Amino acid sequence: MSHLLQSFSGLRQPLQSWIPRLDARGFCVVVPVLLTATISLVYLNGLVNTYKSRLASEAPQKSTGTEKKVRKFGEWTPVDFAYPPITACPQEPAESDPIPYRPFRSGEYHVTMGIRSMHWDEWIELDNQYEKYHRIREHRIRTRGPRVIRVLPDNPGIVGSGADAAIETIHELAEYLSRRFPTTFKVERHASNQVSSQKGWGGAPPIKSIQIIPLRKSYDLPLDVNDGENAATRAMELSALLVQEDLALMIEGMDGRYYFQAGAICVPGFWRIQDKIGLPLDEIHTTGDVPRYKDKLQMSMERFFQRLAVDKPVARNNYFFQVVKSASPDAIEDIDPEELAWAESSNGTEDAFSHTHPAHQPTRPTPTPSTVRLRTERQTLRRLPRTGAILFTIRTYLTPIDELSKEPGVARRLASALRGWGEDIGTYKGKFTGGWWDVVLDYLDKAADKEADRSGEDIRKMENYPF
Repeated sequence: MSHLLQSFSGLRQPLQSWIPRLDARGFCVVVPVLLTATISLVYLNGLVNTYKSRLASEAPQKSTGTEKKVRKFGEWTPVDFAYPPITACPQEPAESDPIPYRPFRSGEYHVTMGIRSMHWDEWIELDNQYEKYHRIREHRIRTRGPRVIRVLPDNPGIVGSGADAAIETIHELAEYLSRRFPTTFKVERHASNQVSSQKGWGGAPPIKSIQIIPLRKSYDLPLDVNDGENAATRAMELSALLVQEDLALMIEGMDGRYYFQAGAICVPGFWRIQDKIGLPLDEIHTTGDVPRYKDKLQMSMERFFQRLAVDKPVARNNYFFQVVKSASPDAIEDIDPEELAWAESSNGTEDAFSHTHPAHQPTRPTPTPSTVRLRTERQTLRRLPRTGAILFTIRTYLTPIDELSKEPGVARRLASALRGWGEDIGTYKGKFTGGWWDVVLDYLDKAADKEADRSGEDIRKMENYPF
């Protein structure tokens, strides 16, 4: 076809030289010939382009190195992630009050994942309760050991171990904390970045040790799973001692599901790591009787886990209620009078608990506005670049209900949110068994009415969700 086009192209010059010499009769003969030739040329040119396009689509394509590779479930290629600059916190943790998360809206309760984008500066939060949390967590690790810290080995054919991700977690935390809170944490690095495959942020040598300056405590970081006895478990313990959050590591299995393969769950309040460790994401929720999980959450949550990118961390919040014992004269001696670690007054003893059910109905204290706590959680999820594990952090806050009346609009908003629970949500959150429901609603309604009388304006307009 290209030869034909060249032939028609060769006719163009002779024809141009004839046109000036044509008379009227010659014009009548030549012009139709020229038109026919032009139309044929356009048609043939179109055929050639179509033929070339077909050949190009069928020919093997040369790789440019930018094509997106299809990743098999359970496999991960380490990502050389360039972390954005972390801003040093302008305040010392000891000078910072806990952030008053109030994750409830007025009206009907809607079951959603409720995630939002998270700025890197907000990954780990520290405040003036840090020393108290550290003391509780240290006590829990010392007295309960594998009942709060677990790292599972490979489950052949199903999912890999959480050990490598545990090592990565302690190094990620040390890198972040030393940048975000430089007057609280000080790190020492290895002399060379050739000591192991572990690397520091920005290609720096890996961190050798980290010091918590206000507590005068220092910890050596394991470099890999073979760096000393039980290196991965030790890494999870150290991670738990550095922060106020609980930590869960989800590893992608060969079936595409994410499995809970390592964690430091020191202050869960209402669940135990021994009941959940090793389970896939869906079974963690179904064994916990999470309402509407299969209908509203399962598909979107599984899709979210599979697609979560290294550079797209997210956060979410939720809330519950618990009743604590009245303060006693020896409360100062009690390491955890607020039952942050385990809500014994609500659930009975920890060792007699299974999944979401106490073995025996506990003898609960009489609920009052001063003994009922709003228990809120701030959770973050991010994918670790080296192992591809998803690290789930859970920070818990406890607020006495009678403190909420001091916050504009919160009492009315919370009362409206409670009335918006369906029966299944109420069952899940302890409305019918906790003994606190009527006490809390009555207190919130009275507090909201007093606030409206004082302010003379519609407090319902003061919506600032989720805080």
